[in-house]
Amino acid sequence: MTLQNDRKYTSSHEWLLDLGNGSYRVGLSDFAQNALGDIVFIDLPQPGDKITAEASLGDVESVKAVSEVLSPVSGTVTATNEALSSAPESINADPYGAWLVEVNDVTGFAELMEASAYEAFCANA
Repeated sequence: MTLQNDRKYTSSHEWLLDLGNGSYRVGLSDFAQNALGDIVFIDLPQPGDKITAEASLGDVESVKAVSEVLSPVSGTVTATNEALSSAPESINADPYGAWLVEVNDVTGFAELMEASAYEAFCANA
C-alpha cells in the first residue's frame, strides 16, 4: 500500500487533498482500490451539488461489489473527474492521481487521519 503524506485519510478509505485556495480534492486510497479490485464503473455528483461529510457522495462498482464513497467534507462540488466516466480503472492504476471530485465552500470535515495514523489503521483492518 502506498500513501501520500500531503493528504488526510478517512476510516472509510477516502483521501482529502487541500489545494490551498479553499478547494479540496477527494479520492479513493490505494488500500480502497486494492480491496475493491478492478473498478468498472463510478457514479459521481455533478458540479453544483452539495455533499455532506460522512454521507455518500457516489458509488464505485468493481468486479467484487458496489461500494459507497463517503465524503470527507461538507461543501459544494465544483468539478468531477470526467475522465473516470470512460476509464474508471484509472483509480486502480493511480489512486492518488485519479481524483473523484473537487469541493469548495467547505463547512465541515469528517474525522481525518494523517498518513501515519491511516497506515496504522489499515494494518489493523
